[in-house]
Amino acid sequence: MAQTETTGRILDGNPDVVARAYAAFAAQPVDLDLITPGAPSLPDQQTTLGKEVSATGPGTFLGKAQRTLTFGPSDEPGWWIERRHLAEALPVRVSIENVWTTGGGVSNIVLRSGSPHNYLRMVEHIIALRVGLGLDNVLIRVESGDPPLFERGSMDLIEAIERAGIVTLAAPAPYWTVKETVCMAAPGGNFLVLHPAKAGERRLTVDCAVDFPNAIGRQRIRFVVNRDTTRQGAVARTNTSLGKMMYCKTIGKIFADIRNLGYTPRNVLIAGPRTYYNEPRLMHNGKSLEAAWHRAVLDLLAAVALIGRGRFAGHIESYKAGHVLDCRLITRLYRDKLLEPLR
Repeated sequence: MAQTETTGRILDGNPDVVARAYAAFAAQPVDLDLITPGAPSLPDQQTTLGKEVSATGPGTFLGKAQRTLTFGPSDEPGWWIERRHLAEALPVRVSIENVWTTGGGVSNIVLRSGSPHNYLRMVEHIIALRVGLGLDNVLIRVESGDPPLFERGSMDLIEAIERAGIVTLAAPAPYWTVKETVCMAAPGGNFLVLHPAKAGERRLTVDCAVDFPNAIGRQRIRFVVNRDTTRQGAVARTNTSLGKMMYCKTIGKIFADIRNLGYTPRNVLIAGPRTYYNEPRLMHNGKSLEAAWHRAVLDLLAAVALIGRGRFAGHIESYKAGHVLDCRLITRLYRDKLLEPLR
């Protein structure tokens, strides 16, 4: 496999394409840099919830239905999803081992275990909080494979978790990192680079850049993953183009995956060629960074959450990447035995 100084071991991708893409990434200005020496870290001990708490909203894939997620403490390590109306189904562990698909017309991570009925769609905005909040052991109960889609990103879920209270346990949280710097790239130059944790550090930092051929344009943010930055970015909504939104509301209604999709101008950010068609969020110096925050906090951290062995420490660079590339990379970490525990 190819090896470069900046991207390390290239697990997949053309080295020349990767080199050009990394040069473009490095040249892209940073809009917001929150990586500072004094940035708070997550607690060293494992955590769970103090009690059960629920959040309800319109369905993602059946917008006229109300869907509820109930979060509660778990005696088992990790995050688990229980379809409680399926009496003979076991809870689904949040892990790359249980990723069923990353979607077709609507890109999203679907987790499933055992029966094909035992699944939950668009889990990314939910499970990302495992990493962002340092919340280790949780059982989520659902009555449908269709989760709620909120108008404030994942802030409704964060506020529910805050009402339940995060409880610190006596056991230390297990940390993992990569054995060496690795890169996964797509033919178009989209890439992810994972760097090992620095000696003595048990924290995760992210450098995330997006580049869209519409009003979103080029955005880049850098931050330490902790509860403050997670809360800051959690209000970011999924973004879509005006053309795709129109497709979903017209021709897309022919297809089962799109017919009842609950996208509205309130719960997604709609970008036209030169302007937004609804009010963007997360403004900084007159520029919306909502798309970059969404990619980093609610999509990328969801991929990290699929490392079911514990927390991940190190540094991640993400350039124009998405769910498919995310899940391919985490799968390769497992297949090639590239993860090691931090001592």
